[in-house]
Amino acid sequence: MKKVKITVIRKACYSDLSAIYENEIEHACDLSEGQVFLSVDARKPEGLCDSAWESMRFFVEELARGGGNFYDGWMKNPYSAMISCNDGFRPVSFLLVAEEE
Repeated sequence: MKKVKITVIRKACYSDLSAIYENEIEHACDLSEGQVFLSVDARKPEGLCDSAWESMRFFVEELARGGGNFYDGWMKNPYSAMISCNDGFRPVSFLLVAEEE
């Protein structure tokens, strides 16, 4: 299986929505832009939150198996994907790239 590099590309925060709908949460997301994780054998890297992993697991598993070209040419690099976690208040965008062997 290929290793898959997972890079935190962008963090957003919609504090206006949080103020209206969300109860206060401490340490909701401790990830930093530019932070890199490495998935080995299509497993969740240590330190990556469960919610983010659930959003990207399918894509990581496919890339690790050598698959790609999601949605018929969506990404310029067919062995990559841009995935966001499912936190509607603080979405984080991740770039997933299968590493060359």
